[in-house]
Amino acid sequence: MEVVIVQDAAAGGQLIADSIADLLRRKPDALLGVATGSTPLPVYQALAARVRDGAVDVSRARIAQLDEYVGLAPGHPESYRSVVEREVVEPLGLDPDAFMGPDGSATDVQAACERYDRALAEAGGVDLQLLGIGTDGHIGFNEPCSSLASRTRIKTLTRQTREDNARFFDHLDDVPHHVITQGIGTILEARHLVLLATGEGKAEAVAQAVEGPVAAFVPASALQLHPHATVVVDEAAASRLKLADYFRATFAAKPDWQGI
Repeated sequence: MEVVIVQDAAAGGQLIADSIADLLRRKPDALLGVATGSTPLPVYQALAARVRDGAVDVSRARIAQLDEYVGLAPGHPESYRSVVEREVVEPLGLDPDAFMGPDGSATDVQAACERYDRALAEAGGVDLQLLGIGTDGHIGFNEPCSSLASRTRIKTLTRQTREDNARFFDHLDDVPHHVITQGIGTILEARHLVLLATGEGKAEAVAQAVEGPVAAFVPASALQLHPHATVVVDEAAASRLKLADYFRATFAAKPDWQGI
């Protein structure tokens, strides 16, 4: 696992946007896995700036959702499809038809999960998957004790996760209890995993995921099993890493052309 410590969230966004831009130059029709929430916003903002400046062409790029609430109407402003359209598709000027996502309003949710898992494979797989990490170590909505081999499926959210997400809703009671999420096994099939974490509140989860054992109790620790996983953290999120100085020195010694 490659760990990169940056000064702040903006620097992390710039670094990851550079990696995505480089991928799109090499593979213009790359399939990008996107995450929601406040953490990845600096990435999307930095990438949109590159598009406006003509530094990267996203006209053939495709994007795929990591997860979706179950039971929200398709046009609900906090459905993850709406969030991705608002924060990624529109700012980047992407073709809406290039947007893949699970159907959280399906009558048969299990069948919708299986269809989405197949669709990702039929699309050639995700080239770069952007991830966040929960304060309990979850990725996507794979809560602690999720199977490390799990596929796209319906999950029940813990109260802690619902409380973490309540800031996007009027009341905690409005936060859905269930989601469709790519499973850990599905996530690990992406060619490059990039996890971004910022703030002291994520420090313990980052330390457990990076330096702890691979364990279902810390789902993000599964990234240790991936051949190309990059964890980008700001100084606050890196504050509990025992090997922080080593990670700083290792990244500083990399050739400029190598990227992440």
